Amino acid sequence: MRLPLTVLLLTACASAQTPTPNRPISVPEVGANLPAQPVGANDLIGVSVYDAPELSRTVRIGADGYIRLPMLQQRIKAEGFYPAELETAIVKALLEEKILVEPFVTVTIAEYHSRPISVAGAVKMPLVFQAEGPTTLLEAIARAQGLREDAGRDILVSQSQPGADGAPVVLTRRISVRGLIDDADPALNVKLTGGEEVRVPEVSKIYIVGNVTKPGAYPVQDGGETTVLQMLALAEGLTQFAGKEAFIYRREGAGAKTEIAVPLAKIMKRQAPDVAVTANDILYITDRSGKRAAMATLEKVLLIGGSVGAAALIYTH
Repeated sequence: MRLPLTVLLLTACASAQTPTPNRPISVPEVGANLPAQPVGANDLIGVSVYDAPELSRTVRIGADGYIRLPMLQQRIKAEGFYPAELETAIVKALLEEKILVEPFVTVTIAEYHSRPISVAGAVKMPLVFQAEGPTTLLEAIARAQGLREDAGRDILVSQSQPGADGAPVVLTRRISVRGLIDDADPALNVKLTGGEEVRVPEVSKIYIVGNVTKPGAYPVQDGGETTVLQMLALAEGLTQFAGKEAFIYRREGAGAKTEIAVPLAKIMKRQAPDVAVTANDILYITDRSGKRAAMATLEKVLLIGGSVGAAALIYTH
């Protein structure tokens, strides 16, 4: 006997709305409806049990990685599970304790708290955010509103991972800014899944203070050697009170301090070779009296920072 078309449509709709318990699951891929991230301690999840409002609620995963639901004697392991895997674990627990005959469970993520990514250093807005899904390094930097002008050549990406003996080991990868941004190398745009620290060190600087027109901190140029004459050019030359000598103050290993005399007048007259300076050196140009600041005073320039501290040094010594 042939059924009317209306009956067939109603039957089809009813079948489509009937939940299918214990359905097979698969780990969701990126772009699926469920977040492609396992849940962890302190995450807030929503558990919805079909036709059982007394079991449906939001639950925060404990520090030990377990959750507890009403009427269930056993705790359920949640940490490290994808939402679909956690649905199956809850269904299994409800069946084992004979709470429901054919439970149909849906798990959603309300808040992530277990997957922080921190971005710090020479970025415009340092921040910490939760990785709700796989995030690229460029996306993390964009969240921090980009790099500052004094950003260095490399970005450091660190993550703690369990070692062979179970103790955490911090692995750090150095990413070239030029390769990542200028060359757009996709291999350098690493995926971040939570737990990473992204640090952008400031560019190394050389400080020039004393009797120069524009004292301050100047970035070390990529490639090649930086010399005293180049630093004088960046500082727009000597003042009329400049003496015949200069000194380079340099910190060596283990905190040792070194003072290097520079025959400034002879270098200017090409009677002596130019002298190289390195990152974090302080190049101090004396005045005609021959007086010079002590190392401790010069180090205050690093704390005050930039042209402000360097300019103050001229008028106090």
